[in-house]
Amino acid sequence: MFTKTSKNKDTHAIKKHPVDEMLSLDKLFVYGLQHVLAMYAGAVAVPLIVAGAAGLSKADTAFLINADLFTCGIATLIQTLGFWKIGIRIPVIQGVSFASVTPMIMIAQSQGMESIYGAVIVAGLFAFFIAPYFSKLLRFFPPVVTGSVVAVIGITLLPVGIDWAAGGYGNKSYGAPEFLMLAGVVLLSILIFNKYFKGFISHISVLLGLLVGMAIAVPMGLVNLSGLSNAAWVGLDTPFYYGLPKFDIGAIIAMCLVILVIMVESTGDFLALGEIIDKPIKEKDLNRGLRADGLSIVLGGILNAFPYTAFAQNIGLVALTKVKSRYVVAASGLILVILGLFPKLAIIIASLPDPVLGGAGIAMFGIVAASGIKTLSKVNYEKYPHNIFIVALSIGISIIPIVSPNFFKYFPSWSQTILHSGITLGALTAISLNLFFNGGGGSASKIKEKTAKGAGVTEI
Repeated sequence: MFTKTSKNKDTHAIKKHPVDEMLSLDKLFVYGLQHVLAMYAGAVAVPLIVAGAAGLSKADTAFLINADLFTCGIATLIQTLGFWKIGIRIPVIQGVSFASVTPMIMIAQSQGMESIYGAVIVAGLFAFFIAPYFSKLLRFFPPVVTGSVVAVIGITLLPVGIDWAAGGYGNKSYGAPEFLMLAGVVLLSILIFNKYFKGFISHISVLLGLLVGMAIAVPMGLVNLSGLSNAAWVGLDTPFYYGLPKFDIGAIIAMCLVILVIMVESTGDFLALGEIIDKPIKEKDLNRGLRADGLSIVLGGILNAFPYTAFAQNIGLVALTKVKSRYVVAASGLILVILGLFPKLAIIIASLPDPVLGGAGIAMFGIVAASGIKTLSKVNYEKYPHNIFIVALSIGISIIPIVSPNFFKYFPSWSQTILHSGITLGALTAISLNLFFNGGGGSASKIKEKTAKGAGVTEI
């Protein structure tokens, strides 16, 4: 009897999904740090932009960055570990949504930081309470939509990695040979670590590639540690640091519209990650994930931060390393909290040159696109030729803001947040065309049930 029970326990342990696997502390730290390095540049970009628009002092700007990192960490812990009916419990790292930048700049310039945080708090509550209803839209995401959205995420992120590789957008020496060489070395290092090493080394190939790039960048004079000596050792995040929140109706409406866009993006990111980790996202999972977004956004308004969403950059890292444990990204959350409390550490991480990040970014974002293409390869184009239009137009329309930023310049200002997000445009196009051709997820499911009986017929 005892032996039989032991075997059952062993079998149960073997069947545990890799997402729920707890790794050793050293691996959790190294893998978690790798995620932080991959997302750091994007994490600090929004507070820098908003601080500039609001005319904040250098000290207040530094506080804003650390507050953002601290709240990023808390939001990531909520999503990965979860509690009650909150948190999707997959390896998803949280960061500030770029969709919120435009309205926050407008609010900051006209009404100040207090109105931003009032709008963010209300919008977070809005997201939290509509999550159960929004999650029911999951049936409108069959494989032809999911694959298209995942591919769109990768394709629209690639220009970010390319800009980094060339020295960063706005760099006077953009495209300089030394930048391209440095990015190429990082990319080549990642490929070598993946080809010639197995296990732990291959899993941290991105981190090792970044370290190789950093080692080369230091003697090239590309690592800027200015501000390190003046930064405080410890900086605590004080709620409502910039003043008590103000609740302006116009600002709240604008932010709630942005939140709807963020929820579409989060849904796409969750589904993309679910494909990569072989754990299909169900309605209850999406509900928990969107609720966690809403709670994190409320915390952002209280802790001097911003609206949070899943960071698509890190989806590529999961696909590249094949490390699926959510506890790894929970470790990233702890690291982000620590970085938010120790400004000197944050400055050191921030000193990674753009070309170094670019070499890794091209690999990671390209893999996200490839994952979407892999999903699309299972779609039936022979029996349902209209599916090719869903894929083609969702990808084509998603790159409009990238190749032609002024394409929608004559559209109303309230629509610019949606029209300048390639991911949102691509997702909405895929969903709409699937409704038009297939009648939505419900019809697609019926078609799948009918055709699944036939040998060799793939799902719609």
